[in-house]
Amino acid sequence: MAGIIGLWVLLYLLDANPSNDLVTVLHDAARWLAGWSHDLFSISTDWVRVVVNYGIAAVVYLAIGHTLAVRLRRV
Repeated sequence: MAGIIGLWVLLYLLDANPSNDLVTVLHDAARWLAGWSHDLFSISTDWVRVVVNYGIAAVVYLAIGHTLAVRLRRV
């Protein structure tokens, strides 16, 4: 999940063509995954807003994944 969000942020920062099918699919998936955080902060600079809001979701998913992996490893 964090990888999808991170890839979308990277494509956004590299100004990928929004009419490309792969870019569209990644954007839709990232927006769905980060639905709770994509408009969390209203920052005026677009690229900073995308990095912060989607980055928060990516970090949360990484933390949840790490916690689950540690707990499953102990079992």
